[in-house]
Amino acid sequence: QLQLAESGGGLVQPGGSLRLSCAASGSTLDYYAIGWFRQAPGKAREGVSCISSSGSTITSADSVKGRFTISIDNAKNTVDLQMNSLRPEDTSVYYCGAISKCSTGAVGGTWNYYVLDVWGKGTLVTGSS
Repeated sequence: QLQLAESGGGLVQPGGSLRLSCAASGSTLDYYAIGWFRQAPGKAREGVSCISSSGSTITSADSVKGRFTISIDNAKNTVDLQMNSLRPEDTSVYYCGAISKCSTGAVGGTWNYYVLDVWGKGTLVTGSS
């Protein structure tokens, strides 16, 4: 059974960078699309970016386009999220989750229809100012 674990969160100044990693175990990512999501204090969870199992399809939310880059390493069974030009409003707990398909809907307002209910425990990213 697929299990996911995030790492790489921390405190970062505005304009800084962080690289988050989502490590899969129990199954291979060859069979799953993966999404990165985030939830700020007092706010609903939202989609950030997703990638298909082959890496051929990538979709990102408008709020992170040009700043965040998602990638998959099938040999290592990991999905990374490179976050550049971080802003205070990027402060959130970041989760990776298995999804049925990487598409605009999977990172938009209907993301909950795509999740397969396999989540990591999250990693906190705090943007200081």
